[in-house]
This record gives sequence, structure tokens and C-alpha cells, in this order.
Amino acid sequence: MVVRMRRNRSQTAKRRSHHALASKHISKDGAGNLFLSHRANPVTGMYRGKQIIDVTARAKRDARRLKRREKALKASGQEAQKESTAQ
Repeated sequence: MVVRMRRNRSQTAKRRSHHALASKHISKDGAGNLFLSHRANPVTGMYRGKQIIDVTARAKRDARRLKRREKALKASGQEAQKESTAQ
């Protein structure tokens, strides 16, 4: 039995014409770094010509956090387990 109000292939394609994925809009800064438009550049910390993010402070903070995490893992003995399973 056929569905009474069946949609043909062309009507289905017309309906689905807006389902395509849109590409991301990528921009380049002066040094050639790629970043998403309408967002701060993660490499330089600039947005619309202004310094928004202090990149050096963020790098120092991340290094400090990583060192603290490694120290905690070493104190708990988990890092030694990781090394022994890798060998």
C-alpha cells in the first residue's frame, strides 16, 4: 500500500537543501596564525586591534598548574605506575 500524501524525491531534496553544514570562517593575523573570526586570537591575545588576553601570564599559569599536577601525581604514586606500565 502506498502512502497517500507521499513526498517525491525533488520535494525531499528541496526541504533538505538547508541541512548542509556551514564552514567555519577562519582569519589570519599578521604573523600568519589562523584563528576563528569574531573571537580573540589565542596566539597573540588580540581582538579587533586591542590586547584582550595576556598570553605570557596565561602560559606561566598553565606551566604552574602542570607542575603542581605532576607533583601531586608523583606524591600519590600514580606516575610510577604509569611508567611501569609503559615499559
